[in-house]
Amino acid sequence: MLPILFACFFAGLPMTSGLLGGELPPPFPADPMSHLERTCFQTSQSWSQNGNLRSDVAIVYGIDPGLPARIKTWRSRGYRIHVMTGISWGNYQDYLYGRFDGVNHEDEAQTDRNGRKISHGGDVYYICPGENYGKFISLGVQRALESGIDAIHLEEPEFWVRGGYSDGFKREWKKFYQEDWLPPHSSVDAQWRASKLKYFLYRRALRQVFDHVTDWNRRTGSNVRCYVPTHSVLNYAHWRIVSPESSLARLTGCDGYIAQVWTGTSRTPNKYRGILKERTFETAFLEYGAMQNLVRATGRTVWYLNDPIEDNPDHDWDDYRTNWESTLVASLLQPEVWQFEVAPWPERVFGGRYPRKAKPEDRRPIPPSYAAELQTVFNALNDLKQPRVRRDCGSHGIGVMISDSLMFQRGEPHPSDPDLSHVYGLALPFLKRGIPVTPVQLENVALPNYLNDFHVILMSYHGQKPLSQDVHKPIADWVRAGGVLVFWDDDTDPYNQVREWWNSGLSHYATPRQHLFEQLGLSDSELGDPASHTPLRKVGKGAVLWRRENPAATAASTEADARLVSAVKEAAANSRLEWRETNYLLLERGPYVIAAGMDESVTAPPKTLHGRFVNLFDPDLAVRREITLSPNSRSFMLDLDKVTVRGPTVLASACKVLPSRSGNGESRWHVEGIAGTPSIVLLACHASPVRVRLGATELQDWRWDPVEQLAWIRFENTSEPRELAVTFR
Repeated sequence: MLPILFACFFAGLPMTSGLLGGELPPPFPADPMSHLERTCFQTSQSWSQNGNLRSDVAIVYGIDPGLPARIKTWRSRGYRIHVMTGISWGNYQDYLYGRFDGVNHEDEAQTDRNGRKISHGGDVYYICPGENYGKFISLGVQRALESGIDAIHLEEPEFWVRGGYSDGFKREWKKFYQEDWLPPHSSVDAQWRASKLKYFLYRRALRQVFDHVTDWNRRTGSNVRCYVPTHSVLNYAHWRIVSPESSLARLTGCDGYIAQVWTGTSRTPNKYRGILKERTFETAFLEYGAMQNLVRATGRTVWYLNDPIEDNPDHDWDDYRTNWESTLVASLLQPEVWQFEVAPWPERVFGGRYPRKAKPEDRRPIPPSYAAELQTVFNALNDLKQPRVRRDCGSHGIGVMISDSLMFQRGEPHPSDPDLSHVYGLALPFLKRGIPVTPVQLENVALPNYLNDFHVILMSYHGQKPLSQDVHKPIADWVRAGGVLVFWDDDTDPYNQVREWWNSGLSHYATPRQHLFEQLGLSDSELGDPASHTPLRKVGKGAVLWRRENPAATAASTEADARLVSAVKEAAANSRLEWRETNYLLLERGPYVIAAGMDESVTAPPKTLHGRFVNLFDPDLAVRREITLSPNSRSFMLDLDKVTVRGPTVLASACKVLPSRSGNGESRWHVEGIAGTPSIVLLACHASPVRVRLGATELQDWRWDPVEQLAWIRFENTSEPRELAVTFR
């Protein structure tokens, strides 16, 4: 996400807001489930009415001297406390100018080939982390640890592909490779080696901080966790950034990630059937899937971030709302994840005016309907840890292999496809057919049971390469056990020639594919004419299908799209996977129904759902008997027929609601929300209320439906707790 300085500027907010020294409202009653840390948000501000989202966790940003005071304002309001700071940039001038260790580190600013330092603004530079950088960050983290926090988040370890020209980087190159630095743009080998070094440097810096926190836990008996908020490898590769990604999950002290996927990343255009355009939902679905597959089978945790707006302040509220619904639905279609960051910088959502490019008088605050919708969804996300999951979509069990090395082939002299079509060319043809294709992390294939859920995996070494030969045996074992590998590659990637394990020492393979095929018992001499396709070859109980095509070219035409789908159908038949295509994706998580209608999809009537549903994107929470999944529709619904009600029950609300004391024909709840926004409480009750009170105020704006046995209660939120009391006949 944007740094704090820019985020506040774009939203029109002061750099400090909230209450540092003033009197705070009373705290909200403790939520007995908050220890699960189901939802969180990040803020650089002290407590304020616009930031009071009532999630389980407030992630307080920054490790500056003012941090303890900011933490105090949030803790006093009943929040669990995490702390976040940037790991690759920040107001770290004490390190830069030698006030930390007596050594000037200005030459560790990331620098491009023209000698320009890469900056967020002023002297807030992206850092090429030297050996003391992690120690410097640990000093600031210590301030957070002494404030009694539950977790630390080290945000966005990012090294730009266009960097790698500073004196600091040249020194690190010499130490790492034991040879003189080469300009990264001078050859594919130099670019590859520069990226591997960038990858290592941020893993080293993070390991230093993880070790510091681990030592603190050992000495104090604490249990402070460490997370890394990071973009997906798909987005980093697309945006030409190198980050250590999957390697972090293997470091002691790393507890997981926040998947920083939002409108800004997911609206990056990609190509399908030759058309380049924004596909926010589909891109987000693949980004979230890639992040979940960083932690699957590792024992680590991933949170999914959603952003109700985005870093670009020049869009209007309709744009923000439509794209937020798309990214949210994409995240909810991944049932393994039930922890969410509901907003970064809530003050810019509930206090900002957009679009910023408009005249001041034409900038608008958040529409009341959107404010109500957001709070309804934020509260529903606390309930997504559901044991019952059911899919209705195309065939599942199909994966697309991706590697961290996608980030290594993005620079001159021969960058991989600018639109990342070597990935999207393999994935989008299936997602568009309602098939929930899953990115499979190549570096994780040796983990126990990691590949068990896949029947067919698509794979190419265009745009990426295996960082170790050790990944090939687990893939071969999976094929022999019954999996089908579809390899889509014509061996023309110039990065096949870089100095790596497959062509060094005793290995003399022209491409890493040849080593993989050797592990599968297949040799190029047996596979026929290099210009032709190879028929499906049985390997143990499974099979391999090699098509000599560049997946980037596949994304450029409808004919290649059809060839790819035909090949995977053949593979699915060999794996006994029932083939199904749909023009929608639908998932039930307990009583919640998440659905997306697909455009650019198969020709078929749109699916229609019948029953009793409340669309949580509807600020009126109206009951609908019929939902049609038309192209580009996004739905997050509560299925009323799957809700068990015993006594008056709150089903949905645009405010935080916790039970209070009840009895003598009266039910009571504590309520609190963003001050000045409209609230609605949907209450299931078998009898009509006769009286509704909010604190000392008698409410008149409520309605009971005797057929649905539901009541809708409306009022304006405040950022202090009040008691809602409903009396029945």
